[in-house]
Amino acid sequence: MQNRDKRMRGIIFVLLGASFWGIGGTASGYLFQNAGVNINWFVSARLIISGILLLGVQMILTGKQTIFTIWKDSKRRSALIVFSLFGMLLVQYSYMASINSGNAAVATLLQYLAPIYIIIWLIFKGHQKLQVSDVGAILLTIVGTLLLLTNGSFKELAVSSTALIWGIISGISLAFYTLYARKLLDFYSSVTVVGWAMIIAGVCMNFIHPIWVVEHDWSFTTVIILGFTILFGTTLAFWMVIKSLEYLEAKETTLLGTVEPLMAVVSSILWLHLPFGIWQVIGMLLILVLVLYLSLVKK
Repeated sequence: MQNRDKRMRGIIFVLLGASFWGIGGTASGYLFQNAGVNINWFVSARLIISGILLLGVQMILTGKQTIFTIWKDSKRRSALIVFSLFGMLLVQYSYMASINSGNAAVATLLQYLAPIYIIIWLIFKGHQKLQVSDVGAILLTIVGTLLLLTNGSFKELAVSSTALIWGIISGISLAFYTLYARKLLDFYSSVTVVGWAMIIAGVCMNFIHPIWVVEHDWSFTTVIILGFTILFGTTLAFWMVIKSLEYLEAKETTLLGTVEPLMAVVSSILWLHLPFGIWQVIGMLLILVLVLYLSLVKK
């Protein structure tokens, strides 16, 4: 009974966390397109505030010493900076830029192609051999993505080329984020690594757009949605998904995490009235089938 309760707790954590991520993407799109929020300011604020909150929670739970240990090792310190800039910052900015130029639904699905980039990289580096299943997965990705982007009509894209390019960069940077993180996660907790990476990335973004330079109006709606994207769509979402790994296997967390793109699509359609054609739905399903397949079969 106790194991069942723990498992249920893990399932609730990952479902809520992934749902907050998905809805948070849609909420970000609303802020860009309806509230005039500057994307550079948003990424700066989102990263810094979320990073401070995550490390604050970690410090309360495990003590001050645990979150600063990572800075005492020069090798890990350098790896953390690389991860922060080319992993965390690039993932966060490219994803938000794709949303800003298009919509959260397509941006999230394009980012979820990261496993394909990982497979291609591992094959290129000789860490695994090209298999028939890999070819099938890549072809399924191409077909699903084309349907998602064109809605079956190849005369024009359903989203802008800018959104497409940023979405592809988002997926590639997420692949790097996933592979490179192992250099740090073998030695430090996920919350510590993610928290510091967010703060470093956010501080770097401040050189582009300082967090104290605000250009949008602070209406009640803007404040509420902004608070949701930072507290629920980022901080709590990260913490819940990481926490779920204490109760579930990584494979189960990945599978249940596919709720994120579904929530991004559903919330975009219901809230922002995003037109989503039948061929785009088919493309979305192909991509989700691919992610599920890779989660079940691939190591």
